[in-house]
Amino acid sequence: MRAVGVTSPVLTQARQLWRAAAVLLIALLMGCAAPSGTDKSTTPLSNAQAYTLANRITWGATPSAVAGLQTIGSKTFLTAQLHPAQAAELPAEVQSQIDSLRITQVPFLSLVQDMEQRHKDANAINDVEAKKTAQQAYQSEMNRLARESATRHLLRALYSPQQVQEKMTWFWLNHFNIHQGKSNLRAMVGDYENTAIRPLALGKFRKLLGAVVQHPAMLRYLDNEQNAVGRINENFARELIELHTLGVGAGYTQNDVQEMARVLTGVGVNLSRNTPVLRKELQNLYVRQGLFEFNPARHDFGAKTLLGKPIHSRGLGELEEALDLLAKSPSTAQFISKKLVTYWLSDDPPQPLVNAMSQAFERTDGDIAITLEVLFTSPEFTKPEQSKFKDPMHFVVAGVRLAYDEKAVRNVVPMLNWLNRLGEPLYGRATPDGYPLQSVGWSSPGQLTTRFEVAKAIGSGSAGLFRTEGPPSQEHPAFPQLANALYYTSILNLLSPATRHGLDQATSQQEWNSFLLSSPEMMYR
Repeated sequence: MRAVGVTSPVLTQARQLWRAAAVLLIALLMGCAAPSGTDKSTTPLSNAQAYTLANRITWGATPSAVAGLQTIGSKTFLTAQLHPAQAAELPAEVQSQIDSLRITQVPFLSLVQDMEQRHKDANAINDVEAKKTAQQAYQSEMNRLARESATRHLLRALYSPQQVQEKMTWFWLNHFNIHQGKSNLRAMVGDYENTAIRPLALGKFRKLLGAVVQHPAMLRYLDNEQNAVGRINENFARELIELHTLGVGAGYTQNDVQEMARVLTGVGVNLSRNTPVLRKELQNLYVRQGLFEFNPARHDFGAKTLLGKPIHSRGLGELEEALDLLAKSPSTAQFISKKLVTYWLSDDPPQPLVNAMSQAFERTDGDIAITLEVLFTSPEFTKPEQSKFKDPMHFVVAGVRLAYDEKAVRNVVPMLNWLNRLGEPLYGRATPDGYPLQSVGWSSPGQLTTRFEVAKAIGSGSAGLFRTEGPPSQEHPAFPQLANALYYTSILNLLSPATRHGLDQATSQQEWNSFLLSSPEMMYR
């Protein structure tokens, strides 16, 4: 990079700036080749090898992550990521931010019941203006709870040393997608992520599936609390089979969907502090765990057959039996393995690799970490030329990680806004299929133009990331230093001549940062 100085105000320099930006953008739109890597055969890892591996395994390579990887070696690094020995320890400043959130301080049951009571109280007000004010206050608090959940997610993605767990948390949240905009789910998404998804993201798939199926957020999102004997609702049953386990084209029938829906009758949510009055013969079958409820009075106890296997009539135990069948199906192993390869490696998953992962999945009773180990140690994963186009979450988080590394941001609201603009807000996918994992969903001209604007915001200064919310609002000065040792030792050699030429057009450090973050190479991981 040539020496850069203060930005000139003259028109010619402004034109040069945007001309250089256009060069980088056009390269992207024309399908510029992804960055190439280097030979993986050498030991220890070279700078470029460590950077490439860190970029693929974490939410985005940083100087500290690359240095740590080179120090301990790839094998030890992967083992620690896939089989963490203890809970992740976040930087004190980051943990303090998480500890201050209401979703951290208030137990989930109390939080949801409190918000439910506020909703009822607001609706019961007779005075029109007072009612409107109370309803607005309720909605504002619900929005704040959802924002707190997204804030915690981003802070962990940025700073947790257990990066594979964080990336798999996002993956499973997307796989078992719920939309925060429905009903009161804004008060539930944080617990859904924190108890049903994140702790189980690298464990056994069957246990993860069970936690998801019984969480009130999923049950409410897919309308299963409306599912009762004589009033069957198939929404959850269909998505459970089609999107969560077997996958489309796995050979299941409409009858299987109907039978699964019958199994799920009576499985629902109870937001009140009361339990239903039941006949004596049903009382021992009733189950209440927090907001989750199995009401046997709403359950279909008739004989059922799922995937050709009889389901023994016994209340909630039927659901456990059905989930065992779905989780152990070879179709589920194939479906999950293919989706993992798509997420981590390629829009066109190599079938031999999918088969190898599927075999590991079946052999280990759905052990997610061992299945991922097959992927991470495969020749396909370590190919220098292999790359994966970043979705918006990867692009935003990777940019901030690279720009500020271990310096803790104090306000992730700008990041939330960028994700909204790029079309991938956390908990924002309305349909149960989750956000697309293929690059075609994120590589339109409009998307790339917005990415350049985000890169400019990150590269030009702190973009509000270090401004605390007030009052009083305080700005803690910070400036991204991207022309650092990592750039010269690892990134520079991966850049194409066109990108280097574009960087040479920068007339200030801010412009240079923006050009680097929006370059074609930075669109891949």
